[in-house]
Amino acid sequence: MRFLGHVVRFIVSALVLLVVGWIVPNFSIGGFWSALMLALVIALLGWIAEGIFGRKTTPFGRGIVGFLVSALVIWLAQFIVAGVSVSIIGAILAALVIGIIDLFLPVSTPFEAGK
Repeated sequence: MRFLGHVVRFIVSALVLLVVGWIVPNFSIGGFWSALMLALVIALLGWIAEGIFGRKTTPFGRGIVGFLVSALVIWLAQFIVAGVSVSIIGAILAALVIGIIDLFLPVSTPFEAGK
C-alpha cells in the first residue's frame, strides 16, 4: 500500500502544479505528464537538498529558507523537465501558491497516516 500512497501523492502534486500553472504568471506547464514529471523532479531535488543541508532547509522545512529553497528547486526543475517554463519571479510565486494550497490541502494520503 505504500507504493499506492506515493502514486496518489504524485498525482495530487501534479494536479496542484497544473492549478499553479493556471494561476501564476511566468509559470507554464505543457500538460499533465509534464506536471507529473515536474512533481517527481521537485521531489527528487528536495530529497537531495534535504540530504545535503538537512530537513530545515528543504522545501518541506519551515520559514524563509525553506521557502527560498522551494522556489530554487522549482526553478531548477524546469531545466530537467520538458514542457515547463518558469521565471525566477514565477518560481517564487509558485512556491508561495503551493505553500498556501498545502495549508488547506496537504499532500498526504490515508495510507501514510498510520505511520
